[in-house]
Amino acid sequence: MIGYISGKVMDIGTGKLLIENNGIGYEVTVSAAAFARLTKNMQGGVYTFFNARQDQSSIVYTLYGFDSKEEKEMYLKLTSVKDVGAKIGMTILATLSLKDLALAIAASDAKTLASVKGVGRKTAERIILELREKVSSLDLGELPSVSVARGADEDAVIALMSLGFGRSESEKGVSAARSQGADDLESIISLALKNLAK
Repeated sequence: MIGYISGKVMDIGTGKLLIENNGIGYEVTVSAAAFARLTKNMQGGVYTFFNARQDQSSIVYTLYGFDSKEEKEMYLKLTSVKDVGAKIGMTILATLSLKDLALAIAASDAKTLASVKGVGRKTAERIILELREKVSSLDLGELPSVSVARGADEDAVIALMSLGFGRSESEKGVSAARSQGADDLESIISLALKNLAK
């Protein structure tokens, strides 16, 4: 299966690019981030996902392209949720950055998710319910041993780690947020992010 394509952009469509690789042109429906990067340079590569779906009496084949491996993985997680189809998955990625999306899921922020066009409150809550644990553990595979989440502090640490921070700096950020008066998960994460961004 095709997992990555790199080449020249031969044609630009609405959300689609024709990428030439070794004499073959691949029509790829790309994410907003990939579209912006490739149309600027008119060449480059995308991580891809091949999808086949039944449409009335025929099967529609679509090759999706993503800016990074992480974006592709997030898309696959999103579309594994009931009522989150290919189009809504792409819309979510176009509306929220990967960090903002991961934070919204980890912090159970249904309001932010529901602000995306096509995502209602129920769908937002379903995304959180089904993906919170998966998104919160994005980077835990690199650690030899991680204790099971216990309370808001550990949940906040895991959420920060899912955004790319190491465990040590995540714990320091949470500790600093606590000392500044944060007392619930959302405020701990928010304040910790501000501290870590300094």
